Amino acid sequence: MGDPADVRVANLARFIFQAPSWRRSIVIVLALGFFVDLGLQSLGGQGRFFGTLAFTLPALVAFVMTAFVVEKMERPLTWNRSALLAAACMIFMVLITLPWATFSREFVPPAYAAALGFVFGVRVLVLVAVSDYRIVRMIIPASIQSLTGAAVGTALFGEMFLQLAVVLMGVFLVGFSLLIWLIDRPVQRSFGVRGLSFLNAFIAHLTDGSRAMEKFFQEIGEAVTVPQTSLFFRRAGRPDLVLTIPNVHPGPMGEIGGGNIPVRFAAGFEESVMVPHGCATHDFNLVSEDEIQKLVDGVQSTKSGLEFQEKASRAVRSVSGTVLLVAQRLGDALLVIATRAPLTTEDLDFSFAPTFEAEGRRRFAHLGFVDAHNCLAETWKPVMPGTPVGAEYLRGVRDSVDAMAGEPCSAFSVGYGRKPAPFSREQGFGDLGVQVLVVETGGQRTAYILVDGNNMVRGAREYLIARCLEYVDEAEVMTTDSHVVNTIAGRNPVGLVVPVEDLAPVLELALRAAIADLAPASAASSTAWCEGVVIFGSTSITQLAATVNAILVFIAPLSLAIVLLAFGLSVVTYLLLV
Repeated sequence: MGDPADVRVANLARFIFQAPSWRRSIVIVLALGFFVDLGLQSLGGQGRFFGTLAFTLPALVAFVMTAFVVEKMERPLTWNRSALLAAACMIFMVLITLPWATFSREFVPPAYAAALGFVFGVRVLVLVAVSDYRIVRMIIPASIQSLTGAAVGTALFGEMFLQLAVVLMGVFLVGFSLLIWLIDRPVQRSFGVRGLSFLNAFIAHLTDGSRAMEKFFQEIGEAVTVPQTSLFFRRAGRPDLVLTIPNVHPGPMGEIGGGNIPVRFAAGFEESVMVPHGCATHDFNLVSEDEIQKLVDGVQSTKSGLEFQEKASRAVRSVSGTVLLVAQRLGDALLVIATRAPLTTEDLDFSFAPTFEAEGRRRFAHLGFVDAHNCLAETWKPVMPGTPVGAEYLRGVRDSVDAMAGEPCSAFSVGYGRKPAPFSREQGFGDLGVQVLVVETGGQRTAYILVDGNNMVRGAREYLIARCLEYVDEAEVMTTDSHVVNTIAGRNPVGLVVPVEDLAPVLELALRAAIADLAPASAASSTAWCEGVVIFGSTSITQLAATVNAILVFIAPLSLAIVLLAFGLSVVTYLLLV
């Protein structure tokens, strides 16, 4: 079973890498020029300091001036990237030029001129990708290394060299511009936006946290109406609590879109807030962080008509095929949490949300369904309606609704605890750490543990539940699916970087705090139908994945063909000029 489209898109981030320190790149530039000088002298070659003048000097000038010029255009380019680009292009120049020096001095000028044209095209391609998708704006910074080399070549080989170098730079500019157009065209035709503009925004996000990607998502997004069920707990003399279940996806990555939904909800309420994962795939990623406020406002708007009840049932476990469910009646609502652990527990399609809501309405005022999102295997895909697994979820929810309708209720107490995890986002943990809600009723204590992260490695859920059962009678572990932990990688589940054994002490602290916080409570519920929420849109991620992967298939042979054509035209140009 292969990865779904949204995961394939996220995994494209593996092609993004951190540029080394500019000092390291400059050391390579200086050392390579020195060794070229030594090699040419040992061969009785072109002349003294040819390596330093023809290769090192243009690279140093390009390193300094490129970053300066690009930043003056108010576009991003770090000194590390400027140095790496200059060093890489210097290596290309050496590889294209020096082999001809072993045959004859006469071949060196045209080979060096072709090298200058080639690196000009390469620099245009790179700068268009990482800084500004508009080719015209990047021509000047892209030409710095080649123009410096052309000046050196003119001093060494005469005025005819300048004419040849400029013509070949034009040839390669046309060739690489055609390549850029061919790369950009599929995304533009599919989504009406520039693909390289998106790439610029993506790199800017990784570099300085820019939100420019949200503009791209807004252009391809569509408005929807989504239900959001919430449970409200009121306690005398203690802070109130809210457990709210959004049916949008906390992605796509970092702080972009809905990536940090749990934290934004916590900031929108005076109460303590828990935000587990509802029914939504990456198609329901929010296009911008501003859309979260629409969800917050929707939930807040339902608070005025709440009717609190001082009753709850015991938590009851059930099984539906491969799906494990725990259900508990709280006030006039039913809370259902589902997992397939130790089988893969991933996203459920949004269409399940209104279906489950309709099932719950048969017996309860509201039904809050939580996808525990707590077991990750090597490969996975969303659960879709009509599939065997989808049918198991539907039967499980229906049976829970019918069974819990007759479950006896009594007074109950609620406690809440939260402990920040002493781990970073890169280690798989979001900003809220570990939250625990403990419900005590009918002689039973049930702990609902919510870890701010994107899924868990297989076995982590079972280990954490076992630790919880030392303090309570029943427990379930969930994750928020927060994508702040997925800035670079498509996979970063809890337990992958930090062993789950190191998380257990944090969980126990939060659990003990929740137990100590237990107090008599009443519960109310609501379902807000949040309108005008702009998401990626149905099948947008699938279409984007198909487009990008198609580009990756043909880009290598297409690039080779265009480069060979440009070199061929270079030879023809040289023969015509001489």
